[in-house]
Amino acid sequence: MNTIDTFHRDGAELHGHSSVRRSFVDRLALVFRSIARQLGRMLERRRGRLALLEMTDEQLKDIGISRCDAHREGIRPFWD
Repeated sequence: MNTIDTFHRDGAELHGHSSVRRSFVDRLALVFRSIARQLGRMLERRRGRLALLEMTDEQLKDIGISRCDAHREGIRPFWD
């Protein structure tokens, strides 16, 4: 007769749940990091747009943007 050894802690390793749980946590962390990076990019874009609103006409002319274009860009929402 063969002996079947079963090793498990709280039944988790018996069905491979610990690796599934770990994998879920890893994916969840990846999602949160991705959201944080996206939010950071949106806020950086907003800061750049606000900077356009503070520039003088001479500065805008140097970068080839009209006052009207700077205003249009500056009032856009941060998620856009």
